[in-house]
Formats: sequence, C-alpha cells, structure tokens
Amino acid sequence: MILDVITWAAVAAALAAEDSRWLRVAQREHYEPGRGLAMAGLWSRVKPENQLLLAAAALCIAAGLWAEPVTLLGLAAIAAWPLGLPVRGRSARFGWTDRMKRLTGVTVGLQVVLAAAAGLLGGPYAAAVVALLAVPTIDLAMAIMRPVEKKLAQRWVVEAQDKLRRLRPTVVAITGSYGKTSTKLYVNQLLSRSHAAVASPASFNNLMGLSRTVNDRLVPGTEVFVAEMGTYGPGEIRELCRVFPPTIAAITTIGEAHLERMKNRETIVRAKSEITEDAATSVLNVDVPELAALADRLDGVKRVVRCSTVPGTRADVVVAPVEDGRWEVTVDGTPVTTVDAPGAGHPINLAVAVGIARALDVDPATLAPLMVDLPGAAHRAELQRDGRGVAVIDDTYNSNPDGAASALRSARAAVGEGGRIYTITPGMVELGDQQAERNRTFGADATAAPHQVLAITQLTNKKALLAGAEGQPGEVRTYASREEAAAAIMPETRAGDVVLFENDLPDNYP
Repeated sequence: MILDVITWAAVAAALAAEDSRWLRVAQREHYEPGRGLAMAGLWSRVKPENQLLLAAAALCIAAGLWAEPVTLLGLAAIAAWPLGLPVRGRSARFGWTDRMKRLTGVTVGLQVVLAAAAGLLGGPYAAAVVALLAVPTIDLAMAIMRPVEKKLAQRWVVEAQDKLRRLRPTVVAITGSYGKTSTKLYVNQLLSRSHAAVASPASFNNLMGLSRTVNDRLVPGTEVFVAEMGTYGPGEIRELCRVFPPTIAAITTIGEAHLERMKNRETIVRAKSEITEDAATSVLNVDVPELAALADRLDGVKRVVRCSTVPGTRADVVVAPVEDGRWEVTVDGTPVTTVDAPGAGHPINLAVAVGIARALDVDPATLAPLMVDLPGAAHRAELQRDGRGVAVIDDTYNSNPDGAASALRSARAAVGEGGRIYTITPGMVELGDQQAERNRTFGADATAAPHQVLAITQLTNKKALLAGAEGQPGEVRTYASREEAAAAIMPETRAGDVVLFENDLPDNYP
C-alpha cells in the first residue's frame, strides 16, 4: 500500500518534470502539433545517451508490472529525460499566457484520464506508462486545441477586418523565404514622404500578429498597411490574404528556410505564391527561376513588377552591386541613384521595396534621398565597434545559408590588418535534408583562412560544422553555449579583430 502511494507520487512528479520541459518546447515551436516529437527525436539523435535513458525507462516501467519497485527507477529515468533539456528555460523565457494555461489544462486532463484508465488495469505501475507518453500527449493536446484557439482568436480577426473595411488602406503584403523584414523596413522608409504608411512590427507575420497590428496601430488617415506574411506550409498565406486582402503582393526570394517543415522547394514555391492569387499587382524577384516563371504566367492577367540584381535582366527595377560596396538603382531602364550598401540586407530586398513604391506610383526621382542610411533589421548583421576597436557583428536572428555567407563577407570586410575573425555559431536549422550540407559549407567558409576561428556552440550541428572545417587552415573550438563561447573569446580579442555571432538557438535545441 505504501509502495502504491509512493509510485503514484512518482508518476505525478515525472509528469510534472516532463510537462514543464515539453510545454515550454511547444510554446517555442509555435504550438504546432508534431513539433514535440520532432524535437524529442533531435535530442535523441544528437545525444545518443538519451536513447539509452529512454530505453532504460521503458524497460524498467515494463518490468515494474511484475517487479513493482523497479517502476520507480523507470520513473526517475523519464523524469531526467532528455539529458540537457532543462525543466526551467535558461535562454527561452516561458510565457504563462492564457493559451498556455488552456494547453496545460488539456494536457493534464488527458494525462489524468490515461493514468486513471491504466490504473484500473494495473494500478500505479501500469499508470507509469503515461509518463513515457508525455511528448505525444502534448502533441495531441495541441492538435485538439488548434481549432479551439482559432475560434477564440476570431473576435480579434473580425475586429481587424472591420477596421480595414472602415479605413480602406492599400494593403501591401510581403513574403519570401528570407528578406521580408528588411524589405518591409525599406518600404516604410521609401513611402515616408509620400504616404501615411504603417508596417507590421518585428516578426508579427501570422494571423494574430497582423490582427493585433491592425487593431492597435492603424488609425484614420492610414493610406498603406505593409504586412509581412510568414508561413510554415500551403494554405496559411491564402488565409492571411483572405483576412488582409492585398492590392500589392511581393515575394522577396525562394530559399531553404523551413525546408524541414515543407519538405521540398516546390512546396515552398507553392506556399509563397499564394500571396499573388488575388492581388492586383505582383512584385517579384525574377532572379529566382520559379518567380520569373510566375511573373510570366501573371503577365497580361495582372500588373507585374519584375525586380532583379543583374544588369541587363528583363526587369522594371534593378539594384546591382557595383564597386566599393555600393548599389546602383535603376528603374525602367533609367539610373536613379547609387547608394552605400547597408551593413545588413541584400540588393534584391531594396529592389523589391523600390518595386513596391513603383507599384504605388511613387516618382522614382523622389526616392534617391530616401535610400540614404537604409534601416537595418535588429540582430541581422548589426555591426558595432567597442572601445578597444573590436568589431562585433550581431547576426543572431539569421538562419539561412545566404545570410550566413553574407555575414561572413561582412566580417572579412571589417577585419583589420593582422586581425582575427571569430565566428560564434550553433549553425543553421530547419533546412531539412539540406541542413547537414549547408552547415558543412558554412564550417568550411568560417575556417577558410588561418586568421579565422570557428567557435561551435551546442550540439545540433556540431558534427556537420566540424566536417566542413576538417582540413581547413582556420582554428575550431567547441563550447556548450553562446554565453560560454563569448566569455572565453572576448577577453582575448584586440583591435582589428571581428567577432561574428551567427545565428542563435534557444535551449530547447541541444
């Protein structure tokens, strides 16, 4: 009897530990069903000892049906699993939001029902199996709550729709695998003297974020609403365009961001192209073959503004890199200006922004002074120098191969004579079957010269980054976290050195 009580208490304690971990992961993964199991798989692959610990927990809980005290060993093992994932977050703050309260309630409710059913069959020793199922149970709870949350959010969506109908701004929708935020910031600046424009802040690029922007920020007199739109799969942007119908739709580029979720490039193209379906004007990066083909299909059906970075391309707007880190801007074949390239961003982002201004019939001649000191997105290739003359490049919000390569080029441009380049990175994620190869390439690039130091943090991409650096003249170091790497590296830096913080992963990643 006493052992039964102790075992029931151990079941509750193990569930509390697992729920604390995996509900936090669920929040970080945007409450997407299935992401719990995906992340659990990552922790097992990267740290094989977690496979052993989970297997030991399962064996002990199974054996406990016959040798009851062994159940306690299994519950202790599952309470500690996976090794390295903390019960309380260090880098990713847990938000006890109303949505999280609802998800927690459903999760605990499911676990109580499952534990009670198992307990009727075999007492607390059978109920212990529920602790093994914490991750799939949370994934199930997220699936149950997804339509409920959508229904609860509907009042804010309806309020935003009503406000849009009343104010009737021109909606400019921007999507792309990357470059959305930089392009949005450029558009906001280019329209600052000709239109009363409001842009969605930060990464408010989903249904609730855009609804909140409309409800909180749009005011009478707003002429243009610039909406960044993100997606994890087909159908999501189509829904956003139903709620926030764009007059002008823009696609910055097609790349490998979120390839893990969308599986292949064709799905990414299809998901992003939804933004053009009902828009009267489409602004497209025709340097991307699929978007050039989309422009050809739309031409004659609706207005199309073609944008490129390659001189001589059939395009309405060309922003081409020229000597000394400058970009030449050409609109309708006429040079408009040459601008200093910003520390972050890519010329195609400015080309698409100018294309949007052109679609709004802004006189290209008036844009030149507005392209001076183009704004940069926070934590994207932000360069600062400390009092000792050490350059620090903060590119922690970037996680795509092109952006990482661009940040390394910026580091090489910033390094002083005799200086070293320290790249502190956990590598890039959510690149699907291309992830290992892209990180190998980056590892090689970050150690391509003797004065380069690659500091690998965390374990997720350690193997691929090390493989890329193998045989290269640069130095490689490994650290448990970005903070540990910075604490070790910064004291040894001197004038002329560059420290590049390339991407960051919260601690729900190993």
